[in-house]
Amino acid sequence: MEKRPNIVYILNDHQAYHGHGMAQGGPKPMRPCFEAFAAQGMEFSNAYCVTPMCGPARRTMLTGLYPHTHGQVHNENDPPYRHEVYLDTLAEAGYTNYYYGKWHAGPGCAYDHHCTGLSQSGYGNPYNTPEYAEYCKKRGLPRAQHYVERVLRPDSYNSSHFFSKLKEGELYQCEDYWCGEHAIGLTVTPKETHEAFFLANLACDKLEELAKNPDGGPWSLRVDFWGPHQPFFPTKEFADLYDPESIPEYPSFRNDLHDKPENLHWEVSRPLGDGKHIIRPNPLPWSEWQKMLARCYAHITMVDAAGGMIVDKLRELGLDQDTIIIWTTDHGDAIACQGGHFDKDSHMAQEVERIPMAVNWKGRIDPGQKDDHLVFTCDLPVTMLDAAGLSFRERVDGRSLLDLACHRDGKEPWRDSLMCESYGHGYGLTLIGRMVVEGDWKYVCYEGDSDELYHLKEDPYEMTNLARMPEYDSVKVHMQELLRKKMAESLDPVDPDRLFPQG
Repeated sequence: MEKRPNIVYILNDHQAYHGHGMAQGGPKPMRPCFEAFAAQGMEFSNAYCVTPMCGPARRTMLTGLYPHTHGQVHNENDPPYRHEVYLDTLAEAGYTNYYYGKWHAGPGCAYDHHCTGLSQSGYGNPYNTPEYAEYCKKRGLPRAQHYVERVLRPDSYNSSHFFSKLKEGELYQCEDYWCGEHAIGLTVTPKETHEAFFLANLACDKLEELAKNPDGGPWSLRVDFWGPHQPFFPTKEFADLYDPESIPEYPSFRNDLHDKPENLHWEVSRPLGDGKHIIRPNPLPWSEWQKMLARCYAHITMVDAAGGMIVDKLRELGLDQDTIIIWTTDHGDAIACQGGHFDKDSHMAQEVERIPMAVNWKGRIDPGQKDDHLVFTCDLPVTMLDAAGLSFRERVDGRSLLDLACHRDGKEPWRDSLMCESYGHGYGLTLIGRMVVEGDWKYVCYEGDSDELYHLKEDPYEMTNLARMPEYDSVKVHMQELLRKKMAESLDPVDPDRLFPQG
């Protein structure tokens, strides 16, 4: 039997990607490490996340299933696992699994799926772990500390006493059981104290250990950064890469949302919203948004550098010879778009749905490739099992990216359309929505609400909703029928007629 490859999976969390620096000029988030990595294999330039919410998106990347099948439909519900998880299947086939970082994918943690490393239940906070304390002690580092420049405070911070020590103009250390503060500032301690470099160093230490036993069995190593999800706390090294004044106004920042569905008006972060709805015009001047975006972009570049450490270590040790490596993110970020949101919440704008994705496999995947087929996060666990010569035992919604990356002949044609879904954030903000893309067209609909239709080539920032314009009725009907077909293929229990506006 051919030796099974090792598998490395690097996952960023909540990353601004699509639209930023795309057409309006000015800087874009710099990702030199990811771009160098992508150039060594295949980059998927038309990749989508299955859903805009963390929990269901992350469980999909374990199961290859839509949320409507695996059951975790938003961040509030937490059903037990009843479907196959690729980590368990790898372990059954003789793999040793190492997992470092954020879980936030339903009950339990990675330890419940044949993994060792660092994993906490729920969202988690790495700065509270014994492993972080030991890491800092071993390297002579202080605990991470941040200078807070701005807090965008959801009402939940006040009602449940989250992050009570988070105050503008003061130094701050996260001591709560989770670490998703809506805040912007600077990490004032060395970059190695930040969670991204903590995780990267743990992973590199493990790779050093594995390199000493080249004849051991196959292994998988997964690193799930907490960033670049907010809080945006880069160090000065990365913050200095961006001049806030050079960031032009985001094209949809002043969109008045008059033709948008209700959930695009949701915004819980004060002072941007009133507790539920976004305030228009935006309460903060663009000069303040420039500062926030500069910190956001710097945070992306910092996490990119941490991911690059892992890729570099693999190559330094020669471990890339027998290893497939995937690097992506769970979903995008809505910062500054569609009227000036801070958090993505649950709508399906391109800024939220589009994600970076690339795969390397030395000797198997030729370098320098870009592929624009429609791919999404359901495909990732299927790809990892396929690389190992394995497959899910039951039906899944994804397909192996190796069909594209390795140019396999004789396979059925790749999909020419793609469905994504949303059930809202949970915690009182729930909905049922579906989205379908085909070519340059995108259609979105929500139960009990208006729908959306965009020509993405002509309107990449989704400024003009064509769904109510009679001249596009035939396109809209076609997209509705296509969505009906995609829902049936995925055994979606929702009746599509509930989603289409009546009359």
